[in-house]
Amino acid sequence: MTTPTLPHISVPPHPVWPLLEPKQKRALMDRIKAYLKREKAVLVAHYYVDGDLQALAEETGGCVADSLEMARFGAEQDADTLVVCGVRFMGETAKILNPEKRVLMPDIKASCSLDDGCPADLFSAFCDQYPDHRVVVYANTSAAVKARADWMVTSSIALPVVQHLHEQGEKVLWAPDKHLGHYVQKMTGTEMVLWPGACVVHEEFKSVALERIRRLHPEAAVLVHPESPDSVVQQADLVGSTTQLIKAVTELPNPEFIVATDEGIFWKMRQLAPDKKLIAAPTAGEGATCESCAHCPWMAMNALQNLADCLEKGAPVIRVDPLIRERAILPIQRMLAFARERGIGSRQK
Repeated sequence: MTTPTLPHISVPPHPVWPLLEPKQKRALMDRIKAYLKREKAVLVAHYYVDGDLQALAEETGGCVADSLEMARFGAEQDADTLVVCGVRFMGETAKILNPEKRVLMPDIKASCSLDDGCPADLFSAFCDQYPDHRVVVYANTSAAVKARADWMVTSSIALPVVQHLHEQGEKVLWAPDKHLGHYVQKMTGTEMVLWPGACVVHEEFKSVALERIRRLHPEAAVLVHPESPDSVVQQADLVGSTTQLIKAVTELPNPEFIVATDEGIFWKMRQLAPDKKLIAAPTAGEGATCESCAHCPWMAMNALQNLADCLEKGAPVIRVDPLIRERAILPIQRMLAFARERGIGSRQK
C-alpha cells in the first residue's frame, strides 16, 4: 500500500491586531451586538479563539464550545445567520447542517493544518486502497473529505465511535491526525490505518521540556489533548477533548494544571476555575520550531475588528457545493445521532 506524500503546509504568522482601549472595545462589542440583532444572527465560537469573542458569544445567547457542540448548537438554531468564529472546516460543517441559513466567518482564510494536509483527491485515492475499511474522519477536514467518509468524529466522541466499530468487527481508516488516531487505536485495540497528518499546535509540545516543568510543579495535574505526540500523552493525568479538559480543571482538586492544548482554552478555564493556576505546556526545547507557540495562527485570525466588518458587509460567506453537501452530511448526522443515543456531550455556557 502507498503512503501518501502530504502537501507542504504554509503556516501563516500570527496576526497582530491593534490594541483596543477599554472604551473602544466596549463600543466595538456594542456595534457587533447591534449587527447580530439586525441580521437575526447567532454567534458560535470555539474555545481556541480570543477570549473577547468567547465572552461576546455568551453575552448574546450564542455558543462557546468544542467542535461537537458547535455542530449540534448550529443545527438547533432558528436564526437566519450563523456567524462562526473558528476555522474554515467549522464554518463548512455549519453550512452542511444548515443549507438554508447564511453562514459567515470573520476570515475565510482561517484554515487548519490538518485540513490543508488532507486534500480530497489524495485522500480518496488512499481510501481506494482499503475498500474493506470503514472511513472515519476527524472534524478538522474539508467538506469534500467528509463526503468520502462513513463517520465524522470530534475528539470528544472519537473513542466511543471507534470502540463501537471495533465491537462490530470493523477495520478503520482514520484521518487526518496521526497522533489522535494512534491514541484511539491504542485505547480501543481497533485495527486502523492512519493518515499521516498532524496539528501544528499540538505537535509542538515537547516531552523532555514537559518532564522538566512537571518537576518544578509537582502538585500540578497534566492535561493533554490527544492530538499531541504520544510521548506527551504518556505523561498526562488526563487525556481528553477541549470540553473534557475544561471539566477536569473544575473537578480535580489540584491547585495547578499544566495544559497541553491551544492556550485559547485558558479563557474558559479561568472563568470556571479562577482559583486554579494554569501553566502552558512547553513548546520550547530540543527540536522546537515554535510555529504555533501553543496558539493556532488560523484561530488567531478571528478578532472583534474583522467580526464587526464581517457582519457589516455580510461577507465572507461560507458556501458548500450541493452535491458534496448531500454526501458530507451523512457522516455528520451519523455522529450526532450516535451522540444523542449515547448521551455524549453537554454544552457549557
